[in-house]
Amino acid sequence: MRVAGIQAAPEFLDRKATLEKATSLMSDAADGGADLVAFPETFVPGYPAWVDTTDAAAWNDPAQKAAFAWYTDAAVDVYGPEFGQVVEAARDLRVFTYMGVAERSPSATSVFCSLVAIHPDEGIVSVHRKLKPTFGERLAWADGDGHGLRVHSWAGFRLSGLNCWENWMPLARTALYAQGTQLHVATWPGSPWLTKDISRFIALEGRVFVLSVGAILRAEHIPDDFPLRDAMVTAQPRYASGGTMIVAPDGTVINGPKRDEETIVYADVELSQLLAERHNFDPTGHYSRSDVLRLNVNRRRLDTATFTD
Repeated sequence: MRVAGIQAAPEFLDRKATLEKATSLMSDAADGGADLVAFPETFVPGYPAWVDTTDAAAWNDPAQKAAFAWYTDAAVDVYGPEFGQVVEAARDLRVFTYMGVAERSPSATSVFCSLVAIHPDEGIVSVHRKLKPTFGERLAWADGDGHGLRVHSWAGFRLSGLNCWENWMPLARTALYAQGTQLHVATWPGSPWLTKDISRFIALEGRVFVLSVGAILRAEHIPDDFPLRDAMVTAQPRYASGGTMIVAPDGTVINGPKRDEETIVYADVELSQLLAERHNFDPTGHYSRSDVLRLNVNRRRLDTATFTD
């Protein structure tokens, strides 16, 4: 199977334009022979980089409130017609796709950091909402749930994915190892200093292939009329610098990490290499002790209200 990590800049905070760019990049990756394509964390419509570079916790600050309103308005309805073009592209191009989105909640005014898994034949097979937004992200995103902690099959592999620092959560990883994942997608906002160590660790711990994919975001990508643009540029002109890489089950880096450029990072992966590495270690198989250590996973979608008519 050939996998492709899309290291690119979104059309920042423009949902429609970013979706169009995403489908074009999917086509480019398919032309490059990709069977699986993965995009960065909240690629559509972009990562809320201002929360860590401005005073995002300021109470009743008009610019912060306006920025949040812009972000929620640009969020994605994953089952709506706009996002349907990504589902159609995955079908037509025959590429399994992991797409990071800022997902609009049922209230329509909160946002989840979500990773959508799209099967070419079955459409959307899971929407994983980030379990715990990290630090400043809690000012932009709501807590997710375990509904999307699922493994999917494509091209002879079992696939999984997590958002950013979820990849550091041992029990989240274990939930996926226990379902037999063989290729794990780790999405990031674009931080090479974050991705290298944990990508190799997951590969070695799970004896899996790891595709880590990060975005590019610089000052020139921020709309001129975004309420916090001047504050962002003053604080830090570069917000995301990639870090996309692909790692083998023995911890060997196959490709990357790539920095500072928009590019597609490819690798050909063979199941036989993974099976060989499982010879001496399988974390939820022959090297586990289920009589001593067990994990319970709640995969119910957690909603505020349940309606019975």
